[in-house]
Amino acid sequence: MTIPDITLTQIFDFVGTVAFAISGIRLASAKKFDLFGAYVVGVTTAIGGGTMRDVMLGVSPFWLTNPFYLLCSAFALAWVIIFRKLLVRQNNTWFLFDTIGLALFTVTGIEKTLMITMPSGEHFPFWAAIIMGTITGAGGGVLRDVFINEEPLIFRKEIYALACVIGGVAYYICFIMQMPQLMCSIICGLVVVAMRLLAVKYKLGLPIIRGE
Repeated sequence: MTIPDITLTQIFDFVGTVAFAISGIRLASAKKFDLFGAYVVGVTTAIGGGTMRDVMLGVSPFWLTNPFYLLCSAFALAWVIIFRKLLVRQNNTWFLFDTIGLALFTVTGIEKTLMITMPSGEHFPFWAAIIMGTITGAGGGVLRDVFINEEPLIFRKEIYALACVIGGVAYYICFIMQMPQLMCSIICGLVVVAMRLLAVKYKLGLPIIRGE
């Protein structure tokens, strides 16, 4: 029996799935959802952005061929149940897991897009990969917020999806400098995390559009 090769992208994908699922389940528990409802919110947070990406790229959604993502979300539910008292006391827990998931999914979204070959035989341009990375990172959070009846975070003043875009640009700069893929991924993820931390700490955000 041979052990299948696991790529760095897959590792990021699995860790990001658990992180995002925990963030979704944590918010669902604050809304007093039952176990199934919390699991649905966790799964949606974890796979929502990637599903949007795959549909737009014209490929089968990733989780339909691999049940591991659903199992990861179940693990996240068990984690929240077991450590619920600790998570409740830590008000920044949601932010921590959400930021980790955002960074990792931005990386996987970019790299998966670049690996796909179009019917013409060409690969998608890098600007499309950055958009898909942003959708992968932020899309699940939008669905999560809709499910728990909250205003989606990307529509608020706080920088969220823009952090994915900036991280994607950092990946592109590293790419054209011919850095190794691992280094591109790490720098991209760190930039996303740094942008989120700075945005929250210093209350950074884009100007609000006004109707008058």
